[in-house]
Amino acid sequence: MPELRIYNVFVSHAWEYTDEYYRFVNMLNDAPNFYWRNFSVPVHDPEGGRLRQAFIDQTRPTSIVIILSGMYVAYSDWIQTEIDIATEMDKPILGVMPWGSERIPQAVQDVADEIVGWNTDSIVRAIGELAL
Repeated sequence: MPELRIYNVFVSHAWEYTDEYYRFVNMLNDAPNFYWRNFSVPVHDPEGGRLRQAFIDQTRPTSIVIILSGMYVAYSDWIQTEIDIATEMDKPILGVMPWGSERIPQAVQDVADEIVGWNTDSIVRAIGELAL
């Protein structure tokens, strides 16, 4: 039996509203036969001028960037920075629609290699297909 791959993932996040982020992280942690390393560390992120460099450092070793688009409206500047960095590094971008939503921001639609709903199987499948 072949060894399962470990995916290096950056997940968009917001510091003040982390519920969606942690629900997503727990969902991936609980996914059967899916192994990943989380390169986004929202609790420890620096602020101010060092933030862009922190995003760069967190994104560089990843094989995919995931944009949780439910947070996009409230934190569009930071999440746009994450999108810009992913694009500059030619990282695949996976857009994830919020639970129960049918729409995501145009900025995410414009750059996402794929958009999926809030469903473990769909997310894991897309990561497996898109990750570098």
